[in-house]
Amino acid sequence: MGENRPDVLQGTLDLMVLKTLESMGALHGYGIARRIELVSENSLILNQGTIYPALLRLEQRGWARGEWGLSETNRRAKFYSLTELGRKQITKETEDWERVAATMARFLAPTS
Repeated sequence: MGENRPDVLQGTLDLMVLKTLESMGALHGYGIARRIELVSENSLILNQGTIYPALLRLEQRGWARGEWGLSETNRRAKFYSLTELGRKQITKETEDWERVAATMARFLAPTS
């Protein structure tokens, strides 16, 4: 990532990938990375060294499934989709993230 771009915490990236698969359906790694960049309004730039380890981790945990196919440019690509376990994990990860965000909001709020 660039000097002015934030680091993405591992669990946060996992949730972004899962939510992307939930909303967009099956996508290859490049498509997932570009979608995350689009939604973040380019505040996050994901390279292969970031997105593919995350996808491998999600596959190993059973939250995503990868199947080989052809991309829109007729290149061989692995397409990832959400598993039922992944759908359940979205709920848990979302609740965890909302709890952390609420805690941080309390710290960032002006004190009287």
